[in-house]
Amino acid sequence: MSRLIYPGSPYPLGATWDGKGVNFSIYAENATGVDLCLFDSNDDSKESDRIKIQERTHHVWHVYIPDMKPGQLYGYRVHGPYEPSEGHRFNPNKLLIDPYAKAIAGTVQWHDSLFPYEMGHPDEDLSFSQSDSAPYIPKSVVIDPNFDWEGDVAPKVSYHKSIIYEAHVKGFTQMNPDIPEEIKGSYAAIAHPVTIKYLKKLGITAIELLPVHQFVRDRYLFEKDLTNYWGYNTIGFFAPDVRYSSSGTQGEQVIEFKNMVKELHKAGIEVILDVVYNHTAEGNQMGPSLSFRGIDNASYYRLVDDNKRYYMDYTGCGNTLNANLPNVLRLIMDSLRYWILEMHVDGFRFDLASTLARELHEVHRLSAFFDIIHQDPVISQVKLIAEPWDIGEGGYQVGKFPPGWAEWNGMYRDCIRDYWRGEESVLGEFAERFTGSSDLYKDDYRKPTASINFITAHDGFTLHDLVSYNEKHNEANGENNNDGDSHNRSWNCGVEGPTDDPEIIELRNKQKRNFLTTMFISQGVPMLVAGDEAGRSQGGNNNAYCQDNEISWINWGEADKDLVEFTSRLIHFRKHHPVFRRRRWFKGQPIKGIGVEDINWFLPDGTEMPDEAWADNFAKSIGVFLNGKGIRTVGPKGEPVLDDHFYVIFNAHYEPIEYALPTKKYGKEWIKVIDTHSGYINDSREGEVFAPKDTVTVEGRSVMVFKQIVPR
Repeated sequence: MSRLIYPGSPYPLGATWDGKGVNFSIYAENATGVDLCLFDSNDDSKESDRIKIQERTHHVWHVYIPDMKPGQLYGYRVHGPYEPSEGHRFNPNKLLIDPYAKAIAGTVQWHDSLFPYEMGHPDEDLSFSQSDSAPYIPKSVVIDPNFDWEGDVAPKVSYHKSIIYEAHVKGFTQMNPDIPEEIKGSYAAIAHPVTIKYLKKLGITAIELLPVHQFVRDRYLFEKDLTNYWGYNTIGFFAPDVRYSSSGTQGEQVIEFKNMVKELHKAGIEVILDVVYNHTAEGNQMGPSLSFRGIDNASYYRLVDDNKRYYMDYTGCGNTLNANLPNVLRLIMDSLRYWILEMHVDGFRFDLASTLARELHEVHRLSAFFDIIHQDPVISQVKLIAEPWDIGEGGYQVGKFPPGWAEWNGMYRDCIRDYWRGEESVLGEFAERFTGSSDLYKDDYRKPTASINFITAHDGFTLHDLVSYNEKHNEANGENNNDGDSHNRSWNCGVEGPTDDPEIIELRNKQKRNFLTTMFISQGVPMLVAGDEAGRSQGGNNNAYCQDNEISWINWGEADKDLVEFTSRLIHFRKHHPVFRRRRWFKGQPIKGIGVEDINWFLPDGTEMPDEAWADNFAKSIGVFLNGKGIRTVGPKGEPVLDDHFYVIFNAHYEPIEYALPTKKYGKEWIKVIDTHSGYINDSREGEVFAPKDTVTVEGRSVMVFKQIVPR
């Protein structure tokens, strides 16, 4: 087929429709030739046209085709040396996905032809495959970038006011009976009024979506009739995954995603994406050639210096993107800016973020990646959250990311779990984690909001299973229950799994309330996993990454409505009282004009806690006074309002403890507002009044919160 073509422009990279035609641009430094292949259908095994790109500028190959319109399907074939030991794996028999594709029309259909070498050959990946992969690779799509945002405005919720809700697009909506059947499990389902009403009632300010970048179902999972449910296996860093589209596959998924963001923003809810820039779905040297490997392997991946046949693997996924290379940094930055500027998302959680900081084998806090983000006028202004570890040496970097970053605080998670399971010698650390982990963040000029506090995440036990199982039950994963973390840092009431015993059920419910209450009154930013507020169980599976079924989906028909209500009240309690979400560190000193410390710690007899008491290995209870009078908030008419004083008692002993309230220096009258033993939560000014030094019974393994009554 003869087409009129022009040289076009090297930038922007990708396929760009300007209303009159499409500019195609792809980076391939070591390539000797690039063919643009056009298709009429995603199922086509042969291209309708193949265009040999003639123009090359600064390692970028480009061509402009007039009169081409959105919806056009395409892919690339890239020519060059096939020398694996030198890091080159070019094979033009393999159709490749555009790294900058804004939409991808389908999913990978596993077949031996997807691999650049001959499967089963005695030389393995050193051999060369002649088979065409076009029938089995999804095609990239030219999109129309125009969209009516209706004046969309980002909510821009401050960190200290944020309540993050980690959710999976499909798992959150698939079993909701109030969502229309035709959109369940999709972006449209997240945007549905039923979903948004639930999030608003719960008190959520930001939904953090598990990966929505186009990802690949691993072949070994496919062969076991399993899937990659979580999506941490990216192949398209600009494309919203087609699996979550209810409206179409040829660009409609982009519109549906944008509409989801727009509707959430209208409700004041931010959208944070869990992103995976540390590796791709192509795996190690035995993996397929889907995109980056075939376009220019040596220009994308970290290869072993003395034998470039092999890949450095800091991720446990077979390869590591080389963020030290300018073109990879540009890819990451372009992707981030695209999702902010074109898709209007509000932030990112970076999977295995330590990998992005690696220069050679070390993890450097101020690597090029962080330097570039820090100076970028777009990316630096959104929420940036690190998963601060990878599997490489020195990869655990909690507390070591630069200012401007928040972190999943794994030390918070571990400490709070240890405290409530009754571990010894954790009281001092518990106090540190409860007050924002100043030992991790304060010396770096960061605030308590640098700590993303969580008890559970997608990876591990659900909250219900955390208190219901001592042992993991991952049998359905097909790995003989050998996968997943083997250590459950919680307490399961002595009975494994489901039970009809009402006493055990209530003990578990109380422990769930303890975890939730501790998290939502801790300094820092709380992150709740979708379904934990509803008692969601995975049957003891603590690694459900491959379970796209009822094991992972939230069964809303079995939701614990009492726990949902308790959690909602708890969240709104936090939002109403800024003393639990301070923007600055506690000083432990009297506040000027008030004369009482901003925080103080107490023994059960009501006396202030002496230094030596922190060393008591067996102490499992503590009282803490939080001074709200030094924290100003804004009233309904914009007037400055001071918060209340609070007194919180934590008791991780299995037996009740008699606790005396503080002296009148700290408050003249108190009322109980939270009691996790009974599930009581009432943030009013009504209730039984307690005087200074009055004794209250704090039941075993429970939290009580008191609020000072002051004249209004």
